[in-house]
Amino acid sequence: MANDASAVSEARPSAVPNGALADLFTPPADSSLWRKNFLLGAATASYQIEGAVDEDGRLPSIWDTFSAKPGKVLAGDTGAVACDHYHRWEADVDMLASLGLEGYRLSIAWPRVMDAAGAPNHKGLDFYKRLLNRLKEKGITTFVTLYHWDLPQHLEDRGGWLNRDTAYRFADYADLMSRELAGTVDAWATLNEPWCSAYLGYGNGHHAPGLADGRFATQAMHHLLLAHGLAIPVLRANDPASQKGIVANIGRGTANSDSAADQRAAHLFEVQHNAWILDPLLKGAYPQDLFELWPGTEPLVLDGDMQTISAPLDFLGINYYFRTNVASDGAHGFRDVPLEGVERTQMGWEVHPDGLRDLLIGFNRTYRNLPPIYITENGMASDDKVIDGRVDDTQRISFLKRHFAAVDQAIKAGVDIRGYFLWSLMDNFEWAFGYERRFGVVHVDYSTQKRTVKRSAELVAKFLKERRAQA
Repeated sequence: MANDASAVSEARPSAVPNGALADLFTPPADSSLWRKNFLLGAATASYQIEGAVDEDGRLPSIWDTFSAKPGKVLAGDTGAVACDHYHRWEADVDMLASLGLEGYRLSIAWPRVMDAAGAPNHKGLDFYKRLLNRLKEKGITTFVTLYHWDLPQHLEDRGGWLNRDTAYRFADYADLMSRELAGTVDAWATLNEPWCSAYLGYGNGHHAPGLADGRFATQAMHHLLLAHGLAIPVLRANDPASQKGIVANIGRGTANSDSAADQRAAHLFEVQHNAWILDPLLKGAYPQDLFELWPGTEPLVLDGDMQTISAPLDFLGINYYFRTNVASDGAHGFRDVPLEGVERTQMGWEVHPDGLRDLLIGFNRTYRNLPPIYITENGMASDDKVIDGRVDDTQRISFLKRHFAAVDQAIKAGVDIRGYFLWSLMDNFEWAFGYERRFGVVHVDYSTQKRTVKRSAELVAKFLKERRAQA
């Protein structure tokens, strides 16, 4: 999941009668999402759903350590049990297939598959082999993320992403995974949202490992991107038939006024959220504006690093959730200026599908070598409740239709977008917000682990059935 925000306000659900929900969701007949080769799936992440943190040789991760510290996670929640997917994976795959979803994006828990000496943990590997084989039996396209934030704690104890050696340990991990799982993975993503790992983990301390220093953030980012670059040729060698890419969360920044200072602030917001990651990957250099925003934080970059980082990609995963309205802070940066009277989700994030469209079209103009894109996460949190055996998540249905429309508009403007993954398949551990915020299209009762398909998922399944019938 993308960047957590501190400000939370009440969601403003759309007031629509249940009988009209189908009309709120189904894309229009001319939508690109009706193409039979446009992949539509759902996504999850290991620490958010698996649980079983002490089983079968799994080692502690930085999120086990961080969530155990008082005050770090809402209500003291941890991922120790989560959705118990480690034990319930077969039923979860059956549920995914029953909805007709064509793709599943999952992540591997690095601490589950390797010991502290770097040797394979076969019990952990066998879990992912069984899971991936079952997905292939069901005809589901598999997108596997190697790093969705659960760094082994023993590596953090040696400096984590501040230690250049961690990038090489990641390449070793990628080597093992791609040798063991070759043939069961359709697309490998090296990292999920390095912005969150670097900035929230090392820059402001809101995420594991909880460090807060601007120089830490830029150095951690460099080592994360170096890890990505080192892993790409390894993945290509070991599993040549699969696609290789990376997943970045992006943020739309808009200016609070037409003043030059506020326009500059909006530009710097997007430099920090987007160009900080995309420029090294696609241009082979960090944006210099970043160091105007954060002077004195330039990372240590060794000869050859940027060439490694900018290795060609088969795809770019894009995660999008909201836009941020900003104004100049009167110095070298920006400050948030929340807009009044806008629709927000349970996270307090503004619902702004135009931001996704605008960013995608802008990237297509900025980066001449922009690879094919998958929307690897898009969704919203709402305070969903099961009533008489049903969950009518009205706001999410409207949210999804509007974001589908934004994707379609970007495709028609020339952006090569090949698929979309709902975030998330099911409610789960939402990082620093614990289990309060529900992003799933399937409701999870954490006391019983009962899954209840929400109305949004029913309508996605209905759309996919109609699309298959037309193929």
